[in-house]
Amino acid sequence: MSPSLRHSHFDLAIVGAGILGLSHALAAARFGKSVVVIDRDATANGASIRNFGFITVTGQQAGECWQRAMRSRDRWVEVAASAGIAIEHEGLMVAVRRPESRAVLEAFAQTGMGRSCQLLAPAEACAKVPSLRAEGLTAALWSPHEVRVESRSAIPKLAAWLEAVHGVTVLRSTLATSIAPPRIETTAGTIFAECAVVCAGHEFQTLFPERIAAYGLTTCKLHMMRVVPPASAPRLGTAVMSDLGLVRYLGYAELPEAQALKARLVAEQKPALDHGVHLIVVRSADGSLVVGDSHHYGETLDPFAPEAVDRIILDELDSVLHLPGRVVSERWVGTYASAPDRLMLVDRPSDSVRVVIVTSGTGASTGFAIGEDVIAELYGAVR
Repeated sequence: MSPSLRHSHFDLAIVGAGILGLSHALAAARFGKSVVVIDRDATANGASIRNFGFITVTGQQAGECWQRAMRSRDRWVEVAASAGIAIEHEGLMVAVRRPESRAVLEAFAQTGMGRSCQLLAPAEACAKVPSLRAEGLTAALWSPHEVRVESRSAIPKLAAWLEAVHGVTVLRSTLATSIAPPRIETTAGTIFAECAVVCAGHEFQTLFPERIAAYGLTTCKLHMMRVVPPASAPRLGTAVMSDLGLVRYLGYAELPEAQALKARLVAEQKPALDHGVHLIVVRSADGSLVVGDSHHYGETLDPFAPEAVDRIILDELDSVLHLPGRVVSERWVGTYASAPDRLMLVDRPSDSVRVVIVTSGTGASTGFAIGEDVIAELYGAVR
């Protein structure tokens, strides 16, 4: 047994120390359970740190997903204050350039999800986000719900806080090879746990591969960049999105008004749609911007990031924000599990085991609520 493991008997073993696994750990610890989290990597390295750190509420699919995002947003604010995780900025500005997009925003504002949002005229949007390009701006939607954290540091801080405050054991550089409670076989030895939750992201082959295969999952690859704006640019104080997000985020895209917008975007920005590009811009503490992203799908995706795709993303950035002389300082590729018919899944190999996978890019936005729901159901079923 690894010397870092203080004891080998736990109430719950969790596989995966990304945001979803850590969310389950928090929920279980608050349920009074002893928890071990097992992760194959020495440090956080997966989808949970390769993203925007953007907890998105507005635009999530109506119903359970939106409700989970609202709950998870509140949990992020609560946890951040205790764990020393900085909230870099709040809110979201969806700035659009087409009358069809304005129609989508107007329709969204009339839904229950849009009740707390504001539809802004171009001048009002530019006053709130001075870097917005006024020319061509048709309308904007302001949402107060969103928060932004620096995921590269937030996930390690969350894990450390769970260890220090909630007594969770995080076992690194350890592969879980077999889950059959009370025995959990790992490369560090046998761990005993009454229940187990597998949150292994897009690793489909190691644990319960036959059960996972039944869902027809695939993998999504996305391009991300860090952009340094000119020193003279106003400091971005909120997240920014554009027209392209209205045909991708289901809270907008499932509105009838989105069909006319999609038809126009096919005519005007087909390469962006073909590469699954939509724009998200968020700010880091040093003033640099995290910008993305694109979406390519496949069973095994290559590790390459063509410049042509980055150019599409940057062209959209430049059409929305005025950042003369901006420089790309960093590029990376993210990956996550995806499914054609669901945003997340909970599989139940037995009464004491759950396999939980977020099959969309909503892990940071909904993970805390998913963890609470799964832990409540798991222990309600077995105790």
